[in-house]
Order: sequence, then structure tokens, then C-alpha cells
Amino acid sequence: MVSLIISDVPGDNPADVASGPTVADSSTPEDALKVLERYAIPVSAAVRHLLSQPSALSGMLPVGEVRMIATPAMALQAAASAARHHGITPLILGDAIEGESREVATVMAGIAKSVKQHGYPLKGPAVLLSGGETTVTVSEGKAGKGGRNTEFLLGLACALRGESGIWAIAGDSDGIDGTEDAAGAMIFPDTLLRGKTCGLDALSYLNAHDSYSYFHAINDLLITGPTLTNVNDIRAILIG
Repeated sequence: MVSLIISDVPGDNPADVASGPTVADSSTPEDALKVLERYAIPVSAAVRHLLSQPSALSGMLPVGEVRMIATPAMALQAAASAARHHGITPLILGDAIEGESREVATVMAGIAKSVKQHGYPLKGPAVLLSGGETTVTVSEGKAGKGGRNTEFLLGLACALRGESGIWAIAGDSDGIDGTEDAAGAMIFPDTLLRGKTCGLDALSYLNAHDSYSYFHAINDLLITGPTLTNVNDIRAILIG
């Protein structure tokens, strides 16, 4: 049996991609018991007894070849190749970056500013490429519209504060950022200024987790429609 896998998970573990239906699960009954105990999930004595026994499946699962035919790393490498073709130096920061969207944005803004102002860790024109899945932790009573990519970009715009010569795009490669109809959005040096002209305060929208509404108002949403595949989020920050 040969499994052709398109990965949308950080690390590309084939057992994690769509729960790895053709790949042996490396977890054990003991691991299952630990999960039950960690979350205080009640189970019957019969279930607990069964999970206390050695696994009977060892050696019984099918063994076959696993081929990763599309991954986040491949997508970033393709983007890097396109950048080089246009005379732009790419730097891939990683394909499995995680953390709060706005906090990751703050770090990325710092790197972009360093490239722009000091030529470190590389000189422009350059593009910072990254993938992975960031997180949006919604505060109580502050559930606006948006996904992790638009929140990342609004956080990035707030951190850059209109820095000249820096642009960015971020989106989910499946064409949908969370539950909205946009894959993501774009930011420009005048993103905050154009928002202010429309009577919008970017930081207020960021704190309300309402990044979709902000980018919709200034017409900077990235709407591609479903792409029918998924290799996770892709972020690109261009420094002139």
C-alpha cells in the first residue's frame, strides 16, 4: 500500500494528517489512560481494565510506503523560488510556527524592521516567508469576525506603525481563514492611515478580534475561493 499525503499539520507527521487512516498510530493504551486522567473523563471499569492490558494490535497494522506529495515546506520553497526569480532574496523562517497570532506578528515586525533599517539578518529587497498555524484566543465578550491570518496581519500593521517599504500578505492555503469567506488579507505601509481615514482604530479592532471587518472596510481582504487543497497557512513579508 502506498499513501500519497498532502500535509496541513506542523511537523508533517503522517499519523496526524487527517488522523492518518493508513498509518499506524504510535500511541499506546497507557497513553489513552493518561488522557482520561488528565481531563478527569469518567469511564467504566471494563474500559479501564482493557486499557490497562498490553496492546493486541502490535504488528497487526499494515505496513506500506508513505509519500509526502505536498507540504508546508514545499509551498514555502516554491514561494522562495518565485522570489529569487524576481530578484528578491527569500528567508524561510520555518514551516511550523505557532503561538498567539498578534504575538507572532510582533516578533515578525521586529525582524522586518531589522532587515529594513540594518540589513540584518539579510539585506533587502527581501521577503520573510513562514508557515504553520497561529492561534487566536478570543476574550470573553470580544468575538468579532476574522481568522488567525487576518489577526496576524492586523497585529503586524499595528506593530509596524506605518513603517515605509514593508508589505505583507498572509492566508490559509485552503482559501478560508477560519470560517470567513476570505483566505486572508494584505497590508501596506498606509494600512493604518487608510483605516483611520475610514474612522477605524486598528488597535481597537485587534483587541476585539474583528480583523475581518477592518480589512473588509479598507478593501484589503484576500478572497480566492476554495483552493481544494491545504498545506497550512502561508505568510510573506516583503521588505523593499
